[in-house]
Amino acid sequence: MKVYLDNAATTPMAPEVLDVITEAMKNHYGNPSSIHSHGREVRTLIEEARKSVAKHLNVTPAEIFFTSGGTEADNMVIRCSVEDLGIERIISSPIEHHAVLHTAEELAKKGKIQFDLVKLKADGHVDLVDLESLLKSSDKKTLVSLMHANNEIGNLLDLDAVAQLTQQYGALFHSDTVQTMGHYRFDLQETKVDFLAAAAHKFNGPKGVGFIYISNRNKLKPYITGGSQERNMRAGTENVYGILGLAKALDLAYASLDQKQEHIQGLKSYMMERLKAEVPGIKFNGDTEGRSLYTVLNVSFPPSAFSEMMLFKLDIEGISASGGSACSSGSDVGSHVLGAIGVEPGRANIRFSFSKYNTREEIDYVVAKLKEMHQA
Repeated sequence: MKVYLDNAATTPMAPEVLDVITEAMKNHYGNPSSIHSHGREVRTLIEEARKSVAKHLNVTPAEIFFTSGGTEADNMVIRCSVEDLGIERIISSPIEHHAVLHTAEELAKKGKIQFDLVKLKADGHVDLVDLESLLKSSDKKTLVSLMHANNEIGNLLDLDAVAQLTQQYGALFHSDTVQTMGHYRFDLQETKVDFLAAAAHKFNGPKGVGFIYISNRNKLKPYITGGSQERNMRAGTENVYGILGLAKALDLAYASLDQKQEHIQGLKSYMMERLKAEVPGIKFNGDTEGRSLYTVLNVSFPPSAFSEMMLFKLDIEGISASGGSACSSGSDVGSHVLGAIGVEPGRANIRFSFSKYNTREEIDYVVAKLKEMHQA
């Protein structure tokens, strides 16, 4: 049996998305910058995709820009806000994605910004009292960059509370929603976020494409220059097939959102119950039963002779899971997220992440294999 439980790294592409991409590859090959009918036809498809994405977020199409994914979007916000908006200080957290942390650290090393990290609570949530204290402490123009849901432990940020704080103290707010786009509803007229990043392959779309929301309250200059694409904001011929696939995937995600949430949350709760019953000494990292992303379960197993081999042994049994972020899985450095929340050394920590395609039968199989490993 083969079981895929690494959906926080990437999700399988929905068949309907593949159909849209295949049809476009066959019939819509014009360059969208060309003025002839083939080009105009493709330009129309891109703008229809932009309108569709904007509608889901309750923003204008002019505030949506397609990118290569979440990492580019995060980099664009951070670098351009410093260069174009006069940002002098960035506040983030120790458990952000490296697309945010490494970018801000680089700018700080070059002396371009002051870089502050907000404290975390014991359960891994951002300490909003400390965030307010940091915002009060300086008159420097500030960007707050905090992800909506952590990609390793699943903790959910209260976007509305942070948005209210940043507005109160005149700061800008950027949120990486790569793990939550297509999994939660967003109304950016109600939640005043200045910038938002997303990637299609996290909601059953294609890899290599994402988007950035830039509020019309803020004017950035192009991050990639050399052409007038994306209304002069991102040069380079558009990834037409990726953009069309992204829009279709997002439409599908929101069309069945309530059923999907119920199904996946059921799988997560079921796996937690089974693991508690079958594997002694089990723990869960993050606020698993509180404000938590329903697609992610980070499990901490008691130390054993197989602790360092668990992912390998799971792989042999046909089970795909992760030790943390897929973006750093080739590194021999431990998870910066688990380190930041003080996870006990010596335990094996595995992230299981679910999609609408997973089943209870698969969970039973995985739990049975985990039980065997800890009885060996």
